[in-house]
Amino acid sequence: MTPDVIIIGSGMGGATLAAALAPTGRRILILERGAPLQPSAADRDANAIFGRGQFRPNETWYDGEGRGFNPGNYYNVGGNSKFFGAVFLRYRSEDFSPIQHLEGRTPGWPISYDDLEPHYQRAETMYQIRGQLGQDPSEPAHSGHYPYPPVPDEPAIADLRARLQRLGLHPASLPLGVDLEKWLAGGQTTWDAYPNTTQGKMDAETIGIAQALQHANVTLRTGQAVRRLLADASGRISGVELEGSGEVLQAPIVVLAAGAVQSAVLLLRSGLANSSDQVGRNFMNHNTSAVLAFHPLRRNRSVYQKTLMVNDFYLGGGPKNAPLGNIQMLGKITGPILTANARLPRVLANFISHRTLDLYAMSEDLPDPESRIMLQGERIVMDWRQKNWAAHLVLVAKLKALLRRAGYPVVLSKPFDSRTPSHQCGTARMGRDGTGSVVDIFCRSHDHPNLFITDASVLPTSAAVNPALTIAALALRAADHIIATDFAA
Repeated sequence: MTPDVIIIGSGMGGATLAAALAPTGRRILILERGAPLQPSAADRDANAIFGRGQFRPNETWYDGEGRGFNPGNYYNVGGNSKFFGAVFLRYRSEDFSPIQHLEGRTPGWPISYDDLEPHYQRAETMYQIRGQLGQDPSEPAHSGHYPYPPVPDEPAIADLRARLQRLGLHPASLPLGVDLEKWLAGGQTTWDAYPNTTQGKMDAETIGIAQALQHANVTLRTGQAVRRLLADASGRISGVELEGSGEVLQAPIVVLAAGAVQSAVLLLRSGLANSSDQVGRNFMNHNTSAVLAFHPLRRNRSVYQKTLMVNDFYLGGGPKNAPLGNIQMLGKITGPILTANARLPRVLANFISHRTLDLYAMSEDLPDPESRIMLQGERIVMDWRQKNWAAHLVLVAKLKALLRRAGYPVVLSKPFDSRTPSHQCGTARMGRDGTGSVVDIFCRSHDHPNLFITDASVLPTSAAVNPALTIAALALRAADHIIATDFAA
């Protein structure tokens, strides 16, 4: 039976869209190249995850210099959200307007924060977000409240919150999609970068796919990699060709939600949706560093740790009052993680990790048409032209100085590189002008009227917060548009 909608990818954008369209009764087919994660002994094994890279894909991408690397993108039902830190932050309202940064000016969005706010609110309800309003000076207006109170600080994090407040900062609770009791029942670890096989995280599979599959009109096919899209003479997407078998599927509406890299690769391989020459361009990946605050006499007994953020420098604080970015807790760093990433002897790594607070500094990467995803034959090339690094260095320096003032005598930092995806986005950006963007304000392709893209590809800017909630909100907005226009026709 021919579906009414084919959705390629089951990550945050595809899963949320499927859940929103499912109640219409239209036949929806979700294609996922991977399989559902199954519980295993490796799920809470830091050596397996960070040392052996057990869940990483068996593939090689290449950077702009031709050097190969193993990407940290995951192929499974739920996509990268199965491993994410479960942070559901809204973009700040200012992020939708042009902003002057140290290394350039962002273009702004073709929609405003107010246009997206109702969908943010729906997404927070859908993903059962735990948070608290009124703590964060950069917080945008909310039309409602978080459905649940925040995940509680552990004692060491509560102490850090108090120390930062005494320094005049405004630490706030991270909005999180976590069932803490269910998560910890599966093992005494943080959730950040660990696979979710216990339904403890409110990820794309646990919420979006689960809600969609409650409807008999929704089908999920796994192990179905898409080779290319086909278009007819009128410009409509006429087929979805599967890898290997060559089977061609058809539907009146096709939605691409394979992620910022793979969605661009699929469009480039297909030679479609690129009359603007913007597919693959404007690739962004947050500028990020791990910052470890160490006190040799103060043991940190936190298990999950990731409950706190600081946005005092989000909109300013840099040279010429330029924005610097977001600070939030990392999931608790352990000895095996330090051993894998810093190559320290295990005894020393354990000693240090037991006495650190672990933070994550995140600054905006600016769009650049020369920062791009390309295909060279079958090679995926990620030529990332990192921008705004100077602001990130200022943010890290400020954070380190503050942590020393807060009572931590040794503070170390280490930047993340391209092997660790830090919220990849921007390769099929949204815009009102089809000559300079790939999709319109409802995520519909300018070139193909029955093609939508609902993943991080469409983000015009990266901002400096985790993008999961924004992707979900845009998917809900696109679903409303599809129902009102395509389904009403």
